[in-house]
Amino acid sequence: MEQTILSHLQIQHKIERIAYQIYEANVSEDEIIIAGIEGGGLQFAKKIVSTLKKITTAKITLCKLSMDKSNPLESGVTTSIVEEEFINKSVVIVDDVLNSGTTLIYGVHHFLKTPLKQLKTAVLVNRNHKKYPVKADYKGISLSTSLQEHVNVRFESKNDRVFLD
Repeated sequence: MEQTILSHLQIQHKIERIAYQIYEANVSEDEIIIAGIEGGGLQFAKKIVSTLKKITTAKITLCKLSMDKSNPLESGVTTSIVEEEFINKSVVIVDDVLNSGTTLIYGVHHFLKTPLKQLKTAVLVNRNHKKYPVKADYKGISLSTSLQEHVNVRFESKNDRVFLD
């Protein structure tokens, strides 16, 4: 049975709030890199980018962060933009759900190899089941769930939703 956690409208409000928080933390920046983790994170990042472009004149660059989520250590992490493009820039890594923190920590690790102005993280849902010391700087909602429960995020035209299985 599906239990709705966030409706389409609630998600739109979370996106707008997170975009404003990112803007406020980067108000003097000429460019902000939004790095979406492939899958739901990239979809969420695109929505944040769209909102940011409406509220700031800074250049907003979308970057796709790719990795094998089941084995990020072996597969490595790649980005759709070259390293030189994010040197000394402000970067926000975006994912849809923060479960154990594995995906986010490997994403953070990838960017730490390069000198940055700042590195932050944003998630729509923070589940609080972390096994790594990584936190979401910007989050839509924090959920206390059991490990048996599964959080699903669906981004569909005019029907975005977060629900529990």
